[in-house]
Amino acid sequence: MKAALSLLAATALTGCASISPPANPQDAFFAALTARCGKAYAGKLASNQDADATMRGKAMVMHIRSCTPDRIEIPFHIDGVGPDGGWDRSRTWIITRTSAGLRLKHDHRHADGSKDELTMYGGDAADGGTAARQNFPVDAESIALFTRTGRNVSNTNIWSVETTPDAFTYGLNRAGRDFRVTFDYRQPVTPPPAPWGW
Repeated sequence: MKAALSLLAATALTGCASISPPANPQDAFFAALTARCGKAYAGKLASNQDADATMRGKAMVMHIRSCTPDRIEIPFHIDGVGPDGGWDRSRTWIITRTSAGLRLKHDHRHADGSKDELTMYGGDAADGGTAARQNFPVDAESIALFTRTGRNVSNTNIWSVETTPDAFTYGLNRAGRDFRVTFDYRQPVTPPPAPWGW
């Protein structure tokens, strides 16, 4: 009986030792996006504020265009708001790994490929987040940029990126501001042309 109990205890301990610890949520989040690399998806405006009236009802596409172990580039295309009334291909969301975690930056270009005055702003993930959602409060570099360009209202921005089995959602929040666009993973589309300047 004593031998049987010892064997049972040893088996239980062996079973516990084989259970893997939960994956780092940021690693799981990064892997979930990387798994869709090269694919593009149709989307739409999901918020309803007057500030975004020009985007309402417009076709949108996000393209997980380029992935490396430390960087994911996601262009965001909007139809009907470009300089000629066509597609606006000025925006690319860039998610990178840093020594502290994940960072989100926004690359903005003009149609001729030159950088916009307001570009490469964003922030670092505030905490571990979850495998499905990461929040990125504005960083000091971006606050300096917003202040220098007279956009102090953006100095409290918090951006979010969410990836679930069905959808990708990008958001921007601050007091009085709620912007969200969502893309349906069940609606893959032909990848669009490269964003401006890339």
